[in-house]
Amino acid sequence: QVQLAESGGGLVQAGGSLRLSCAASGRTSSTYMMGWFRQTPGKEREFVAGISRTGGSTRYADSVKGRFTISRDNAKNTVYLQMNSLNSEDTAVYYCAASTATLPIVRITTSGYGYWGQGTLVTVSI
Repeated sequence: QVQLAESGGGLVQAGGSLRLSCAASGRTSSTYMMGWFRQTPGKEREFVAGISRTGGSTRYADSVKGRFTISRDNAKNTVYLQMNSLNSEDTAVYYCAASTATLPIVRITTSGYGYWGQGTLVTVSI
């Protein structure tokens, strides 16, 4: 079992940057593939970015490619999401997720992840 806690959300102006963090406790985070998802009211939770257990493989949603960067520090049991050039469409609750998948193929569906954090709100003002 692993527990996940997101932080770093907040209010930012369009064009600005934020860095989200996801701290894992319990089993060490290096055991898990990690992902970031986001959700807005009335919409399904959508994949944003994911990273393999070693960090050697990453994947991004087309909507954030080139603007967001996912990384991990297994020594600190923490995963990060650096978000640059934010726009209003990035406003959402962002969730960190962990998957026990063993293959280094980043999963992009919610069903691929068994553990979730509580979420952190990111609001981008125009």
